[in-house]
Amino acid sequence: MSLLLAPVRRPSASTRTRRFAALAVLMLPVLLIAVDNTVLSFALPAISADLHPAATTLLWVVDAYPLVLAGLLVVMGSLGDRWGRRRLLFVGATGFAAFSVAAAFATDAWMLVAARVAMGVFGAMLMPSTLSLIRNVFEDRAERRLALAVWSCTFSAGGALGPLVGGVLLAHFGWGSVFLLAVPILVLLLLTAPFLVPESRDPAPGPVDFVSMALSLAALAPTAWAIKSLADPDTRGAALAALAVGVVCGVAFVRRQLTARVPMLDVRLFRSVPFTGSIVTNMTAMFSLTGFLYFISQHLQLVAGLDPFTAGLVLLPGTVLSVVAGLVVVPVVARIAPRWVVAVSLLSSAAAYALVAALGHGADIRALAVAYVLLGVGIGASETVTNDLIVSTVPAAKSGAASALSETAYEIGAVLGTAVLGTVLAAAYRAHVVVPAGLSSTEHVAAGQTLGGAVAAARSLGGHAGAELLASARAAFDSGVTTTAGVAAVLMVAAAVGAWFTLRRVR
Repeated sequence: MSLLLAPVRRPSASTRTRRFAALAVLMLPVLLIAVDNTVLSFALPAISADLHPAATTLLWVVDAYPLVLAGLLVVMGSLGDRWGRRRLLFVGATGFAAFSVAAAFATDAWMLVAARVAMGVFGAMLMPSTLSLIRNVFEDRAERRLALAVWSCTFSAGGALGPLVGGVLLAHFGWGSVFLLAVPILVLLLLTAPFLVPESRDPAPGPVDFVSMALSLAALAPTAWAIKSLADPDTRGAALAALAVGVVCGVAFVRRQLTARVPMLDVRLFRSVPFTGSIVTNMTAMFSLTGFLYFISQHLQLVAGLDPFTAGLVLLPGTVLSVVAGLVVVPVVARIAPRWVVAVSLLSSAAAYALVAALGHGADIRALAVAYVLLGVGIGASETVTNDLIVSTVPAAKSGAASALSETAYEIGAVLGTAVLGTVLAAAYRAHVVVPAGLSSTEHVAAGQTLGGAVAAARSLGGHAGAELLASARAAFDSGVTTTAGVAAVLMVAAAVGAWFTLRRVR
């Protein structure tokens, strides 16, 4: 039975204040990780102009972080259960802050990718710790219901706030400022958490299973990379091989967990259809958000000609309503079956993409703002419900590994959002853009691969030829956006249908 429908037991006021103070501290890394998933989108034009990455490298700048994060979340959740969730939180915060500084001062694209990889390693220590600590801090079910709603809203709001925060920073500072944002937030966490957040761990964790940890990483990371790389003919063979490795290691991981006396991850949870449906819904919600932001941020700046701050303001209504929807859905789901709430929420996201696809080249700024409102409302409502369903099925002692599974779904969704939709967009752009003569070989390649590269090349070329290149690149990009949005709309409708059937027994 979902925690949303659980009976209320009133706690004492004195301890209640301390618990919610701990919740406020735990929201700092949640907000940071969520912002980091999307804030980079608005910095991509500046990074393209400064570091001149190829299209594939630009995708790696975005994807390296969530790819590593997704691969390590289950491992880190298990380590937190054994070593101490608060202790793991502190290590993660320290490392994440250090490599955020390294990313901010990267001097070439692959140095930035390497820093993002390291951020993914330490970021994987942060997220499972927050959700599992909430599970242990809030023993009262009514309080936990509210805490989970706050967690979901913070994650949704962070992802939605990323473009606005990025716009503000980029209006006054260089692109490296989007990474330096992490430092003051994590310093505040390290100063306050020792006094407010209690330590917790699994009282009977069993031995550390290094084989399972290796299999988990070998299953998730190659699979995510393969999906990202299948569309590129140059990497298709390696991608198919990586996919085969991921599938084999995934099967071996599941078999090991089913036979282990104390499994690192209780995969039997997937026998619960509502649990599985909720995990898939979390993944599709992040897929929807990150995929949309990947192309909308570039359209607003490089096609519509807005500065980063104004472009962020266009998405502000969707950001606010995402938070509102996540809170309003708590009393709503007590009266309406969760499958209705989640399915309608996912259809709202599908409608956002359908609107963009229908308008095509005629999409103006107001229409894009409306589309983002539809998207934000859908994500905010669905994540509150599904996170509650996930956590309510897990014993407190195993909350770290199960929380990691939920977070893995988020991060795989983030990887797929940019990998799948970004690859479709890049392929459509390359097929339609016309690059004129008169450019250096480096500029010619850059203009043919990314819109940011074409904008920089058009400035260099100047005159009538530069104007023609810019017009061709913008038209090619918007053509790719139309195709991408149509694909995403179909996928979101399929996800809504899946949620309708997998959550049908949840009351």
